[in-house]
Amino acid sequence: MNVTFQRHPSSYNHWNLAVDGAIATVTLGVNPEVTMAEGYELKLNSYDLGVDIELADLLMRLRFEHPGVACVVLRANDEKVWCAGANILMLRSSTHHFKVNFCKFTNETRFAIEDAQNNSGQHWIAAVRGVCAGGGYELAACANEILLADDGRSAVSLPEVPLLGVLPGTGGLTRVVDKRKVRRDHADVFSTLSDGLRAKRAEAWRLVDEAVPLSNFEARIAERAQAAAEGATSDKKGIVLSELKFEKSETGYRFEYVSLDLQTAGRTATLTMRAPSQSAAEIAALSADEIRAQGDQFWALKAYRDLNEALLVLRFNHIEIGTVLIKTEGDADAVLAMDAKLAELQGSDWFVREMVLYMGFVLRRLDLTARSFFALIEEASCFAGNMLELALAADRSYLLEDEEGQIGVSVGALAGGDLPMSNGLNRIEIRFLHDEQAGRDVSGKQQTYIGAEAEKAGLVTYALDDIDYPDELRLAIEERASLSPDALTGMEANLRFAGVETMETKVFGRLSAWQNWIFQRPNAVGETGALQSFGEPTTPQFDWRRT
Repeated sequence: MNVTFQRHPSSYNHWNLAVDGAIATVTLGVNPEVTMAEGYELKLNSYDLGVDIELADLLMRLRFEHPGVACVVLRANDEKVWCAGANILMLRSSTHHFKVNFCKFTNETRFAIEDAQNNSGQHWIAAVRGVCAGGGYELAACANEILLADDGRSAVSLPEVPLLGVLPGTGGLTRVVDKRKVRRDHADVFSTLSDGLRAKRAEAWRLVDEAVPLSNFEARIAERAQAAAEGATSDKKGIVLSELKFEKSETGYRFEYVSLDLQTAGRTATLTMRAPSQSAAEIAALSADEIRAQGDQFWALKAYRDLNEALLVLRFNHIEIGTVLIKTEGDADAVLAMDAKLAELQGSDWFVREMVLYMGFVLRRLDLTARSFFALIEEASCFAGNMLELALAADRSYLLEDEEGQIGVSVGALAGGDLPMSNGLNRIEIRFLHDEQAGRDVSGKQQTYIGAEAEKAGLVTYALDDIDYPDELRLAIEERASLSPDALTGMEANLRFAGVETMETKVFGRLSAWQNWIFQRPNAVGETGALQSFGEPTTPQFDWRRT
C-alpha cells in the first residue's frame, strides 16, 4: 500500500467541519465503503488510517484557516454509535509494521488536539451520544471535557483487552490514569469490561465530566460551548492551506524545501532540508502583515509541511530504510534571521505563533520516527537556528572540520524552549542534564561554534578532519545497517527522551515497546488469537504462561 497524506475538506469522506463564529462543530460520519485497503468496511463509525489522515488535515485547517475558533464541539452523526474505535478487520488484515505505525499516527493526531487546547486557545467538548469504544473513547478523552448522554444506552469503554487481547492504543490507558486521574482500581475494572460504563458511574469514576439527561443534552452542549467561547472574537482572518506539490520518483521525493533520496541497496536514505531563499536582511525587514500575506508559502510553514510529509512517507511506504542521513543546505544567516523574526512576533501574532507550534510538532514527529538518524555537517550545510534542531534530534552527528574554518553550527533565538520535545525539554537541555546551567548558557547565547568547538560545546558527536571523516562515517553507517532493527528501535526510543517523563513520552515509549510486542504475540494475532477470533464463531485459545 502506497499511502498519501494530502487531503482537502472538499474531498473528506468521514468528517465535516462547520464554523459559526468562535464555535466550530466537528462531526464524525464514517463512510463505511471508503477504506484505505480492500477486505473490510468501516461499520459503526469505526476508523482506519484514512479517517485519521482526514482528521489531521482538519486540525491543521482549524488552526491556520479558522484562527478565531475558541471552542470545538466534537460529535458523531450516529445516535447509536459515537465511534467504535479502530476497525478490527482492518487491524486483522494489516501487516505488523502498519499496525504499529497506525497507532503512532493516531496518537500524534490526538496530541495535536491537546496541543491546540494548551497553546492555541481552543476548548474542545466531546459530546458523546451512543457507544464510545476503544479508539473512540481515546479520541473523546483528548477533549477538555466529555459530556455523555444519560439515555440508558450511551457508554464509554476500552474493550481491547477482553475482546482483542491487545492494548487500547496505549493512549487510552495513559489518559485514563494520567490525564483524567481515574483511580487505579476503577481503571482496572473499566479496562476489562467489554461493555464499558454508562452515565452516572462513568461520571462518578471520572471517565466523563458530566452525564446529561437526554432531554437536556443539546441544550447543555450549547451552554458549555457558549461559555467556552465567551469573550472570544472570531474576526481573525486565516490563511488558505493549499495542497503540497512534490515530485516522486523511484529514487525518492523532492519538495520545495526538502528532499528524500532513497538508497535502497544500503537500506539508507538522505533527508535534506533547505534554508529560506530570502536573505537575512529581507527576512529581518518583514512585518507580521507581510508574513501573513505569504500564507502557506512562508518558509517556516512550507518547509515544515514538506518535512512532515517526507517523514510520513518514509514511515509508511519505505519500511526497509533503517538509517537516515540528515543534511541541510543554504544560508545559515537567513535561518538565524528567521528564528529571530519568529521569536520577535510569536507573542503578538497568531499566525507566527501557530507556525512555531507546528514546527515543534513536526520536530517531535522526527523524534518519534523509528529510524536511526545521523546528521552530516559538511560544506554548504546550514545547521543553524531551528535547522540545528535536526542535528540535535539525530542519534549522532558528524561534523567535517575544514581548513578554512567555515563549517559549524549556530544556536538561534528559538533554542530556549520554543521547539520542545515530547517531555517538555528543549534538545539542548537534554544534552546537559548533567549541568543544567551550562545548557541554559548554550541555548541562550545564540552563538556559532566552528569545527572542534562544536564538539567541545556538546552540540555534535564527532568533529573529524577531512582524512578521518569519510572512513569514520562509512564505517558507522555500515555498522548501523548490520544491527537488529528491532533492537535499534527499542534502544533509540529509550535514549531519545532522557530526563522527566510526561504523558506524551509515556504513550510513545509504551507504544514502541508494548505494541511492538503484543502485536506479534500469538495470543493476539496468532491463528487462534483474540484478534483473529473476533466476530467469528470461535473462542480464542491463549498461551496461559505469563512473561
